[in-house]
Amino acid sequence: MGAVAALTPGQPGPLGATVDAQGVNFAVFSAHAMAIELCLYDDAGEHEVARLPLPARSGDIWHGHLPGAAAGQVYGLRAHGPWQPQQGQRFNPRKLLLDPYARETVGDFVWNDALRDPERDNGATALKARVVHDRFDWQGDRPPATPWSDSVLYEVHVRGFSKLHPGVPDAQRGTYAGLASDAALAHLQRLGITAVSLLPVQRFIDEERLVGMGLRNHWGYNTLGFFCPEPRYGMAGADGRALRDEFRQMVRRLHAAGIEVILDVVYNHTAETDAFGPTLSWRGLDNASWYRLPEADASHYENHTGCGNTQDLSHPRVLQMVMDSLRYWVQEMHVDGFRFDLATVLGRGRDGFDRHAAFFACIAQDPVLASVKLIAEPWDIGPGGYQLGNFPAGWVEWNDRFRDTMRAWWLGGGADRGDFAQRLCASSDVFQQRGRAPSASLNYMVSHDGFTLRDLVSYNERHNLANGEHNRDGHGHNLSWNCGVEGPSDDPAVQALRSRLQRALLATVLLAQGTPMLAAGDELGHTQGGNNNPYCQDNTITWIDWSDVDQRLTDFCARLIALRRHLQPLADVWHGETDLHWQLPDGGMPSHADWHDPAQRAIGVRIDRPGRSTRPLLLLVNPGDHELMFRLPRGLWQALLDSSADAPAAAAASAACVVPARSLLLLQQED
Repeated sequence: MGAVAALTPGQPGPLGATVDAQGVNFAVFSAHAMAIELCLYDDAGEHEVARLPLPARSGDIWHGHLPGAAAGQVYGLRAHGPWQPQQGQRFNPRKLLLDPYARETVGDFVWNDALRDPERDNGATALKARVVHDRFDWQGDRPPATPWSDSVLYEVHVRGFSKLHPGVPDAQRGTYAGLASDAALAHLQRLGITAVSLLPVQRFIDEERLVGMGLRNHWGYNTLGFFCPEPRYGMAGADGRALRDEFRQMVRRLHAAGIEVILDVVYNHTAETDAFGPTLSWRGLDNASWYRLPEADASHYENHTGCGNTQDLSHPRVLQMVMDSLRYWVQEMHVDGFRFDLATVLGRGRDGFDRHAAFFACIAQDPVLASVKLIAEPWDIGPGGYQLGNFPAGWVEWNDRFRDTMRAWWLGGGADRGDFAQRLCASSDVFQQRGRAPSASLNYMVSHDGFTLRDLVSYNERHNLANGEHNRDGHGHNLSWNCGVEGPSDDPAVQALRSRLQRALLATVLLAQGTPMLAAGDELGHTQGGNNNPYCQDNTITWIDWSDVDQRLTDFCARLIALRRHLQPLADVWHGETDLHWQLPDGGMPSHADWHDPAQRAIGVRIDRPGRSTRPLLLLVNPGDHELMFRLPRGLWQALLDSSADAPAAAAASAACVVPARSLLLLQQED
C-alpha cells in the first residue's frame, strides 16, 4: 500500500463522505461495532491502497478526516464486532461494505462465492463508493407545484417507456434522457398529465435467483443505494457525474413542460434480503439497529415486506438516513414528491402501525419535505398491515378499493350501486370520516403490478410462465374479463367490446372524485401478453410497443383529461346533500334496496356545483349488457362524452336519452 496521510478525528457529521477545503470527512453510524476501517481504492475501485481505522467515535458515529483527499476518492468500509446472529449481530471484517450514504457506486454488482461465504473476502468484487462533490446549473428551474386537485399522475418505467420509441434518438432510448426527449414530452403534453410517477430509480441490484434464470429485476424494488440514480437508465458511458446530470436534465426538461417528477421509493427493505442473503452494507455495519428482528430469534428478520427483511424506522439513525435521502432527492435532484412502497412499514413501532409515528412527524415538520407530494402504498404483509385511510392529513394513498370495485362494476364482478357511488366520490366512507381531503384517494384501475388495461379485458387468467415460477406468481384474483376469448382475437365484436370497456374504465378513473393515476401505455393499448407480474421481464413483454398504438384510445384519453381539467366534474371538496342528486333510469331517487340490488345497477347523478363550471353536469352510467333509456332532469342537456364511441359526443337531448350498454355519458345543462 502506498503512503496515505493519517486520519485526523474530523467531525461526526454529516454522515457519509463530505468534501471540505482541507480534505474529506467520513462519518458512519454503528452503535455496536468495536472498530470501523476506511478502505481506500484506486480510481477504478480495483486495488486497495490503504486501510485506515476511523480514529474517533462520538456516541454512535465513527468518524475521521482524510487531509488532502478530494472528490473522486473511491472507498469502502469494514466493520469489526461480534458475529452473534442469535443476538442479532453479523459483523464480519472480511466483507467490504458500501457506505449507506454513498452518492455514487463504483463497479458492477456480480453474484459470486465471495458474497455467500462468510470466510471469504469480497473486497476485490464488492461495490465501492466514490466521494462526490458537484453542482448542477439548474438554469432557473422551478417546480410546477401543481395542486392535488389538478393533478393527473402517470406511472411510468424509465426504460420501458422509450426503449422502442421510434421518435427517440437511438442513444437515448430506455434512459432518463429518453423520458425527457422531445418525442416523449410531446406525448405526455398531448395527454395532459401533470406528473410522472417513476418506478424505482434509486440504485438497485438483480436478485441472485433471477440472474440464475437469465432474468433481471425490471421494476427495481431491491435498493442498494438510496442516494444514487440507477446506472442502467443512463445513456451509454454515463456514470458518475454524467449520470447524475442526465437525471437532473430530465427533471429540468419535464419541469419546463409543466410536468412534476415523483419517485417510487423503497425504504421498507433493502437488497440484503433474508438471513441467507448477502452482506453488502447495513447488515455488516449494525444489523440489530438497521433491521426489525424477532425477539424470539434475532438470527432471522421480521419479513413484513415479503422481500426477506424490514428496515426499522423506529430507530433514530435509520429514520435519519431515510430523511437525509429524501431531502437529497428534493434539494439536489429537484424531484417533486415520493410514492412510498409498502408504506405501512414506515409507521411501524413495536405495537404495530401508528399514524403518529416518528417518520410521519419528521416529514410534517421538515421545511424541505413538508410541502412535497407524499403518496402511500397503504399496506404491507405484516400483522395489521392494511391501513387504507389511516395515513396522516396531507398524504395521498393508493386506493385499491377503488380499483377492485370499479373493475367489478364494469367487468361483471358484482359491485352494486352503493359500492360504485362510494368509490366514485373519493371513497368518502374511508377518507371523509378521518378528516382527509377527497384528493387523498389516489384512484387507479391499473398499475405496474397486475394486468395492463388492455390485458384486463383480454384475459381471465394470468399467463406468467416466462417468469420461471410455473405460473404461480402474480395475482390470481384480477377481476378481469376476456370478453369471451382468452387473449388476442380477430373477432370484430370482441375487439369492439374490449375497446368500449377500456374507454369506460379510463373514463371512470378520470371523472371520479379524487386523484387519478394512469399506468403508462394504457392509453396506447399496451399489452404484456397476459403477464400480470412482469417484475423480472426487462424485454418486449414490458417495453411499450410504439409500432402498435391505439391512436383512437389515446385521443379519447386526452379528451378525458381535458374535460377533467376544464370542468373538474366532482370538485375536491366533500359534497353535501344539495350538491349531488342520484337518480335511477326512470328519474326516481334510489331507495335503500335500489342501492344494493345486484340485478339493477344503472345509475345517474346530477352534479349541481362542479368544480369549474357554472352549469350543472349529469353523469349517466350503464354497466349492463343492454342499452337503457334514462329520463333527464328538466332542461336541455348537451352530451360532452359518450364512452361507447371513440369520437367526441355531439348530441343534445331533453326529457330522455339512451345510454348504450357498458358505457357512461357526461352531459352539461345548456343555459
